[in-house]
Amino acid sequence: MTHSLPRHAALVGIALAFSLSSALAAETPPQQQLSPENAFGSYLAARHASAERDEGAAATYYLDVLKLDPHNSDLLSRAFLSELSDGDIDAASKLADRLLAIDHSDRISRLVVGIRELKKKHYAAAREDFAQSVRGPVTDLTATLLSAWALAGQGDTHTAIDTMDKLSGPDWYGIFKDLHAGLLLDLAKDNKAAGKRYASAYKADPTALRTVQAYGRWLSRNAGKDDALKVYADFAKELPNHPLIDEEMKRIGDGEKLPPLVDTPQAGAAEALYGLGASIGRRGGEDLALIYLQLALYLEPNHAMALLSLGDLYEDLKKPDLAIKAYERVPASSPLARNAQIQMAVDLDTLSRTDDAKKLLDKVIADHPKDTQAIIELGNVERGHKDFADCAKTYSKAIDTLQNPDKSNWVMFYFRGICYERSHQWPLAEADMKKALELYPDQPLVLNYLGYSWVDQGVHLDQGMDMIRKAVEQRPDDGYIVDSLGWAYFRTGNYDEAVKNLERAVELKPEDPTINDHLGDAYWRVGRTLEARFQWSQAIDLKPEPEDLPKIEAKLKNGLPPDTSAAADATKPAAASDADKANSAADVEKKKTGSGG
Repeated sequence: MTHSLPRHAALVGIALAFSLSSALAAETPPQQQLSPENAFGSYLAARHASAERDEGAAATYYLDVLKLDPHNSDLLSRAFLSELSDGDIDAASKLADRLLAIDHSDRISRLVVGIRELKKKHYAAAREDFAQSVRGPVTDLTATLLSAWALAGQGDTHTAIDTMDKLSGPDWYGIFKDLHAGLLLDLAKDNKAAGKRYASAYKADPTALRTVQAYGRWLSRNAGKDDALKVYADFAKELPNHPLIDEEMKRIGDGEKLPPLVDTPQAGAAEALYGLGASIGRRGGEDLALIYLQLALYLEPNHAMALLSLGDLYEDLKKPDLAIKAYERVPASSPLARNAQIQMAVDLDTLSRTDDAKKLLDKVIADHPKDTQAIIELGNVERGHKDFADCAKTYSKAIDTLQNPDKSNWVMFYFRGICYERSHQWPLAEADMKKALELYPDQPLVLNYLGYSWVDQGVHLDQGMDMIRKAVEQRPDDGYIVDSLGWAYFRTGNYDEAVKNLERAVELKPEDPTINDHLGDAYWRVGRTLEARFQWSQAIDLKPEPEDLPKIEAKLKNGLPPDTSAAADATKPAAASDADKANSAADVEKKKTGSGG
């Protein structure tokens, strides 16, 4: 007897759900034949695992249930997508074959099978599959680029270029088409034509990393090192100290002529998938980006840029454990290995493995004593754990490496200033905040911190309020900065304006206990005592800092004292707590240098 499983999640009987707990997703299902009842449990466990982005576990459960109903297209599709997202492309391609036997027009299955055939150098078969995988602007471009690389594998570069050039679409197609036309022609050793296409791609976007690399490498072989170095130097002005750019500039400066960026059709296809995946991921298309990056790595397992982008994507999805696995795969010989290690440390700290994070950063710093990025990240870890005296010393080490601080270095002084302020060294903190503003005038985070600190201390009141207002004008939707403005009004006795701004801050950051606490104080001062107690209760429910909890509980019980000058003692300064929470390193600088296309 065949036990047919539901083809839509909504049809799963809710009576079976009581037997499922979240622990199911962490266990491997038994391999013996399932009963229909246990199969439903595994199905629900698979859905849970997939929702948690544990695609490996989800695939295991789906495959187990498929033993009971092997022709269920919904189960096949879910298992296929789970294997694909988990990066097991061999297993995914086998499931794709089964899906295509049921529905020959399944586009993602066609794409995956085509990639498999391309890897095997079955170029004609790959092109047939790519032709059937199109559906919209992104997939049309993807299929066209991949088909072009398959044609290149057959030795037909002319038709490959013609195929790309005939594709019409959005303006952003042009950069991809010119870059890949250049790569195709470069691989075919048509140097003159390759240079023209590279130049066109570079003109369209001189800040695109891979375009700069491809064009710079071509120039090193065909125009001389001066022309090549200028392209790299112009990029470095926009994004200083990129490890790939620094390494290639050194090699070219030493007289080396660098090879093309890709050396096989498979590498070219991987580059296309990486470029599209990284771009899509930055624009919110996480699911498709994950598939493209995994396919790129199937073709080129050591593609360091794709691995960094995959790790970055997992961080965006709040999966630091999976990000670490991606970073661990970056080859030790890659100039990007150091960046991967730094990001691994960030993720280890996120997983509460702070000692491991510090050890890893200490190792990176020992290997590269002037690596300001690693030093700053160590300071960030210490600051995040309120080791303010230590983080001030760590940021000082980074600052000591600077010969002539420029605008990009403002963050070092800003972070050190926070550590000085929180360790009760205000004169040093004030000097650092002023230095940060000297390097980056009107920087909103610094304006907010310094301006509030002045208001909180009762000095430079007009200038401080103006600074906070400027910060809000630049970042009107930043709940922490709006909170600072509201709290500054509160501290200066303008309670109506305090209420107005703190209500806005709570709308922007309803989950923050400090902002809810501040609004409670403001409500109390304008006589809205019932609402004040509600906000204080809300602040307690949101788990405030341990040192703040008894203060809020006392206010909930007794209200605020009549003396308004004591209001400031009821809670900690917003400029310290809010800025410290809101402005992690990721908010003010790129998490890694290898996250762009």
